[in-house]
Amino acid sequence: MRRFVRPGTAAMAGLFLAFAAGSLAGCAQNQGADTGSVDRRRTDIQRGIAGRTQPRDEGLFGPGGLFGSRDDKKKGLEEPGIAVNAFLWRASLDTVAFMPLASADPFGGTIITDWYTPPESPNERVKVQITILDRDLRADGVRASVFRQTMSGNRGWIDANVDPRTGVELENQILTRARQLRIAQLGR
Repeated sequence: MRRFVRPGTAAMAGLFLAFAAGSLAGCAQNQGADTGSVDRRRTDIQRGIAGRTQPRDEGLFGPGGLFGSRDDKKKGLEEPGIAVNAFLWRASLDTVAFMPLASADPFGGTIITDWYTPPESPNERVKVQITILDRDLRADGVRASVFRQTMSGNRGWIDANVDPRTGVELENQILTRARQLRIAQLGR
């Protein structure tokens, strides 16, 4: 009886055997490696591209690891999962607590309020976006944008100009509250 073999099956088997033999031969070459070459490779990995030294403690999702380091806790970053400064985050939420929140993203450091109509001016509404830019408590670590609309008869809500100092004043209020929170925590 004759046996039929698919065309190319022998070639595939030969290719597989060649790959397996090459892999095993590569493993045998490292058996006699000295520890100096291992240290050299570890140093090369830490240096990274272009010979720049990489920080050694940046494993598992960035500085401080997944749960943060002791240095992070001293800086006010003790809350796991928050990628921004905890004082700035809490201060931002406290500052806009009277407005309804549309979204709050602690990983991206963004707080967006919904439109808020002050009781004293029902034909005007404002919306705020706060972005926390840094893990450190710094004056340039927060940015606030304020948007304003006014009611225009039958045309509905239309965009209106906002004084540029309004955003800066809001940032200053957030920074003042963040300092208060930090001082309160240090006083414990």
